[in-house]
Amino acid sequence: MTLKSVAQALKLRGYEITVVAPEGSVLEGVSIVPISGRLQITAQTQGRDAQVTLPQNSVLANMWDYARRVQNEYELLFNFAYDWLPFYLTPFFERPIAHLVSMGSLTDAMDDIIEKVALEFSGTIGVHSFAQAETFRFKKHCRNLQNGFDLSLYQFCSQPQNQLAWVGRIAPEKGLEDAVAAAEIVGIPLKIWGVIQDEVYWQKILTDYPNAPIEYGGFLSTTELQRVLGKARALLMTPRWVEAFGNVAIEALCCGVPVVAYRRGGPSEIVQDGKTGWLVAPDSVDGLVAAIAKLDYLDRAVCRQHAEAQYSLEAFGDRLEAWFATIQQNAYR
Repeated sequence: MTLKSVAQALKLRGYEITVVAPEGSVLEGVSIVPISGRLQITAQTQGRDAQVTLPQNSVLANMWDYARRVQNEYELLFNFAYDWLPFYLTPFFERPIAHLVSMGSLTDAMDDIIEKVALEFSGTIGVHSFAQAETFRFKKHCRNLQNGFDLSLYQFCSQPQNQLAWVGRIAPEKGLEDAVAAAEIVGIPLKIWGVIQDEVYWQKILTDYPNAPIEYGGFLSTTELQRVLGKARALLMTPRWVEAFGNVAIEALCCGVPVVAYRRGGPSEIVQDGKTGWLVAPDSVDGLVAAIAKLDYLDRAVCRQHAEAQYSLEAFGDRLEAWFATIQQNAYR
């Protein structure tokens, strides 16, 4: 979703965009160069001392080999892979590389290589929030870009149904069980959407909360999600870790849905406490319950207005273009 928004925002400004991605990838309206090979292990599943590894016939290595060969056909390269290799390769490229870091500090090896690039190539590290930057030693060298969306895809809903929503990967770091516990206490149905990444974790929630009023709706496209998400009285965000941003919070605001979130990570910078939602103490089910009781004090129109002002493709494009211009100026001094 973030990559699509980047491409759309830049195309609106007349840039030609080519995306290099693993074979089988689809990105509507954008030219894709498909690259074959084996995928990396996702960073969030590894411990702090995880070693740097590349599988045989690595798709990431193949993608960057292609990028090296065609780099002079482009003004700038944009890296959206949270992996060691692109950062390590940065000094060996002739064209400047902008790195949008999609997660906070996860492993020592990643922290070390991103910091090296941040210090050697001034201004090239972009992040989604100040909270995300705070997890790194090199936080002062990060550019906060937030995110942006095609707001025309999201319909404002002024009259919600008596239900709550939770959207995201179903995995322990997302803290879904707190949202389920809160829904059980207040007696309001909780609609859940997202990929079940950890089946054992999901089954434990079902076992621990057999009477909770929850319904799992699967993983939905943007069109389908906004239609059902807009009916919710509020979106609950219960991360156990520091979310880099929280795209779904913006999606909710676009539909006029207030966000009740833990005061942790990116969501704490998106939600305007008392205006577009409520921020509660991290890991506090009681806090969620208290916030749900205050939802009627919020104006859903204000939620949509905030999304339009701060998170449109136009606003995101302004931030991206200014960032890229700075990188190019530094590179060609």
